[in-house]
Amino acid sequence: MSSPSESYRRNEGDDPSLEDLYDIDLFPTEIFFKFRKQIQGVRLGLNFEFCNKQGINEYEAKMVLKPMTSDRQWKFTYEPVRGDLRVLSKKFPINKYLNLQVGLGHNFYLNAIGWKWKLSSCWGGEGMSQIQNKTSVGLFPGFDLRIGWTAAYILPEIHGGIGTGEGVINMNYGRLNASLDRIEAIFTHGSKECDRSSVTQMDLIDVEEK
Repeated sequence: MSSPSESYRRNEGDDPSLEDLYDIDLFPTEIFFKFRKQIQGVRLGLNFEFCNKQGINEYEAKMVLKPMTSDRQWKFTYEPVRGDLRVLSKKFPINKYLNLQVGLGHNFYLNAIGWKWKLSSCWGGEGMSQIQNKTSVGLFPGFDLRIGWTAAYILPEIHGGIGTGEGVINMNYGRLNASLDRIEAIFTHGSKECDRSSVTQMDLIDVEEK
């Protein structure tokens, strides 16, 4: 899939076809099955994660334990395949565009303890605008479908000049790249209907579990 910046340069001075202006990929590279259970203000989750990136198939299982309060600050994760046990913080906003997450972990196979940090943002790209987002759809009580998608775009631009060797009026047609990156099937078992409403609220501020 060509990048928007490459297509932007290619469109300079050209008259592209409609197919050159957009690229939409509807085949996700990540598929998750998540099973959740609420127990006295704590959510216990079991995730099965399937990933196919650059022709490499990967599988991971993960156990997640986190409080259900809206102001939660941490979560526990355990990955039995890798032997990793971690305590991760929530994503703390540094400014309008950047978030910081830190974690402390132990690997049982290597008998090693370490910590890690991550800066992340939903905006980025090289000479382009990029949006990453997740959309949640509640199909019926106890089952939600969450879709992660990315859109990178360059807006059309009209420019020109006189005595510069270029035309008086030129146009860059812009470019749109969109992809369906991730699909999550979430099964939630709770004793009360309010548990499900809490899950919906937490999905909006959920720390990325990948």
